[in-house]
Amino acid sequence: MKDKNQKLARWYFGGLGSAGAACCTHPLDLLKVQLQTQQGGSTSVFNLTVKIIKSDGVLALYNGLSASLCRQLSYSTVRFGIYEVGKQGLSARDKNIPFYQRVLLASVAGAAGGFVGTPADMINVRMQNDMKLPLEQRRNYKHAFDGVFRVWREEGFPRLFSGASMATSRAVLMTVGQLSFYDQIKQMLIASGVFADNLLTHFMASLAAGAIATTLTQPLDVLKTRMMNAKPGEFSGIFDLIKYTAKLGPVGFFKGYVPAFVRLAPQTILTFVFLEQLRLNFGFYPQAVASSNKKDE
Repeated sequence: MKDKNQKLARWYFGGLGSAGAACCTHPLDLLKVQLQTQQGGSTSVFNLTVKIIKSDGVLALYNGLSASLCRQLSYSTVRFGIYEVGKQGLSARDKNIPFYQRVLLASVAGAAGGFVGTPADMINVRMQNDMKLPLEQRRNYKHAFDGVFRVWREEGFPRLFSGASMATSRAVLMTVGQLSFYDQIKQMLIASGVFADNLLTHFMASLAAGAIATTLTQPLDVLKTRMMNAKPGEFSGIFDLIKYTAKLGPVGFFKGYVPAFVRLAPQTILTFVFLEQLRLNFGFYPQAVASSNKKDE
């Protein structure tokens, strides 16, 4: 009898899992973006939510959903795909790769995914922040593809990769925090003999990975969001943006931390729960294991 827990994930399962999670957590992502682009004053998550619903309606909490899905299907598919294929290639039969190899692999995967996903990420930030602008200044992108084409036509192709360096750096830290730590924590829980490869273990490992990833990425996330939302020429470069943000003190680099964690924890949990279910139900057996099972039968 074949053991489903021996199944491996296909390279695109991470992108599908992330897209499914984004559909559930998008309102939290929108609130995080709006808090991060606020320079002065402070607004609670609850007050901001009420304000958005009163002024634009409940559906406004899903502004930019098409861009969020495009981002996950590009950014997350690439980073999960590279990580999963690399991990499967490096691991010997029935053996897990060392943690340092997971970190290195996650760094490479995150850098590639962050760069590829920058255009969709930029449109996502702009669409989510649009409602904060006066009516005459709103960009009013119809959907993600409309946003990409308009930026290309109105601001030039290079503008689509504005903030790419920060997006890539953030993606490296995010992928290390999520993927390598998730695998490591899951492995440790199962090795303890108390936990099995089941939903509870997936939940606990992904929750811990979400907390680690939020802490690692928040400063870069704030800078990335501000750079992508900035008007052309508003900042002369990354150091100008850092100096501007630093006027608020260290807390300025952690603006939106609570909604970021509240959003990223469910996002990480749902992503890995979906990914593990896809693996268990639609994954494939390693060649060596499949051959061994055939002999046993």
